Amino acid sequence: MAEPIELRSERLLLRTWRNEDLTPLAAMVADPEVMRYFPATQSTAEAGQLMERVRAHFAEHGFGLWALERNDNGAFIGFTGLGVVGFNAPFCNPAGPTIEIGWRLARDAWGQGFASEAARAALACAFEGLQLPEVVAFTVPANQPSRAVMERMGMRRNPADDFQHPNLPDGHPLRAHVLYRLAREQWLAQ
Repeated sequence: MAEPIELRSERLLLRTWRNEDLTPLAAMVADPEVMRYFPATQSTAEAGQLMERVRAHFAEHGFGLWALERNDNGAFIGFTGLGVVGFNAPFCNPAGPTIEIGWRLARDAWGQGFASEAARAALACAFEGLQLPEVVAFTVPANQPSRAVMERMGMRRNPADDFQHPNLPDGHPLRAHVLYRLAREQWLAQ
């Protein structure tokens, strides 16, 4: 079992999960606005299952989706982190795991730069600490706030890499996804 990494940024602690995170996590994933680019909102039980999957990922890899805690008041505001892509798609690396970066924040934390700040910390860990060769990110085309974070991080999109999410059925309105990539060399050159 790998030892989980915790990260700090100017305003945030990216940390391992605590049992008391379940209540604010459940509220976040039950919010239709937070979940508008996902297939459905989630119940408290589903939020608990998400926490357990995240903890298992940390136990196996030493990194994952970190709980985001504000440094000034200790509030849980969401999560950001790195994960092994859990499905097969044309962009996946056949030689090894493909690592994605993702984030989800509670609505009251939107518009304050927290997603970008946390993403920068996670990418620094990916490229400078873990020495990963590449990180990808993906979302539905309409998710302009997340796409803006990807672009601020220097991630690049090639429309030829866009894909249909294999976990959603044909015709689902969220099946089409855009893919962004960032290579370690690009990160280090920024």
